[in-house]
Amino acid sequence: MSAVAPPLCTWIVAACLSATCVADDEGKQRNYIGGGLFCTRRHLAARRRGGARSGVPIAVSFHPERGAVENNKSETKQRRVVVTGMGVVTPLGHEPDEFYNNLLQGVSGVSEIEAFDCSSYPTRIAGEIKSFSTDGWVAPKLAKRMDKFMQYLIVAGKKALDNGGVTEDIMNELDKSRCGVLIGSGMGGMKVFSDAIEALRVSYRKMNPFCVPFATTNMGSAVLAMDLGWMGPNYSISTACATSNFCILSAANHIMRGETDLMLCGGSDAPIIPIGLGGFVACRALSQRNSDPTKASRPWDVDRDGFVMGEGAGVLLLEELEHAKQRGAEIYAEFLGGNFTCDAYHMTEPHPEGKGVILCVENALADAGVTRQDINYVNAHATSTQLGDLKEFEALRRCFGQNPQLRVNSTKSMTGHLLGAAGGIEAVAAIQAIRTGWIHPNINLNNPEKNVDVSLLVGSQKERCDVKVALSNSFGFGGHNSSILFAPF
Repeated sequence: MSAVAPPLCTWIVAACLSATCVADDEGKQRNYIGGGLFCTRRHLAARRRGGARSGVPIAVSFHPERGAVENNKSETKQRRVVVTGMGVVTPLGHEPDEFYNNLLQGVSGVSEIEAFDCSSYPTRIAGEIKSFSTDGWVAPKLAKRMDKFMQYLIVAGKKALDNGGVTEDIMNELDKSRCGVLIGSGMGGMKVFSDAIEALRVSYRKMNPFCVPFATTNMGSAVLAMDLGWMGPNYSISTACATSNFCILSAANHIMRGETDLMLCGGSDAPIIPIGLGGFVACRALSQRNSDPTKASRPWDVDRDGFVMGEGAGVLLLEELEHAKQRGAEIYAEFLGGNFTCDAYHMTEPHPEGKGVILCVENALADAGVTRQDINYVNAHATSTQLGDLKEFEALRRCFGQNPQLRVNSTKSMTGHLLGAAGGIEAVAAIQAIRTGWIHPNINLNNPEKNVDVSLLVGSQKERCDVKVALSNSFGFGGHNSSILFAPF
């Protein structure tokens, strides 16, 4: 019997299935889920690495009002956090290597929307996932009831475990009270809630009994934890498009404080439904380049006319270093630190002087104990909006100056904007850049903004880059800013 099944079955009983139904389905669901994750997974041997970095680097504050101030990272011995697994569900593939290879080749995942008739909408394109299955990952009866954001989340989370070499034997040996799940969503179960409203027009008796729990943003993390039996910290953070980074940094903090040894973290969203598309159309935020979808998302290009919606999930398996070594895990990168700030300015527009972004980046460097000269790769938030792209780039230029080694790109040029999941898949892209030594291109950057220093931007082709420290930015409606940093281990 799989270790992941009993919590799910217990929860289903408690929720609202009858005793008769549970008795009939329980064995099938247990066998099904067990076959999906743990039947044929192999143990990954540890990769030999060099020794840990010596000494404590110094972070330099470069806030324009305060000048350069040295800020030593605390000498207190702190548990180190590493990335040992990655899981993705994206318009460019559902495995980390497939996803990143498509990015390196400049493949666009943006196309015409097929999930519903949007012929009356001014925007009819998105980074839509055309092919996706929960087979082998989620019990069929549960999959039918849950929103796609939960499906994406659970599959990406389990794939991160699989990618991290967490076999059935290792799972059985884990102290599950020290394993947690922190995967958020910017939008939550919009389809489940929208369907419930339509059913209510007929009668409350027609409503899905799962509509309330499956519409809430926390339930994806909750169901995954129940599935795995992980009893550590379990919650979600929802900060619009910055959601994933908030979750990743918060998860890392649980490990650094000694509260957990492993954390699944990231974000998931499935907003490509009528109410989601209609809502962003009403905001006048979306590109209307319907005749040429693959050219629609074009960060920093003069001809950009809004962002392109995307969907999917990105999940990291973070682990305490010694715990990872003890189980022989392959270590993909080290998490160094990060920071959150708020613009405190406007619901959707960035601060005109970029103060929140600058403060976030400089605090992130101080938290990680690195200097601005250490950063040579930035995966920018860059959504293909008029104000957002420029203000972020101006903030980066003020932070890092004319550093000829710095390379900047936007994953959203190919995936569209996955909202709460954006930071998750972009963290995977940053880690893959560290692993492979290649950074992906910016496609559709044919006519760059005159205020943008093109010498810092990656061009239309992938570039070789020995990444020293990668910075990944995510910003969300409400002025939420987040920056996280990864480095080779």
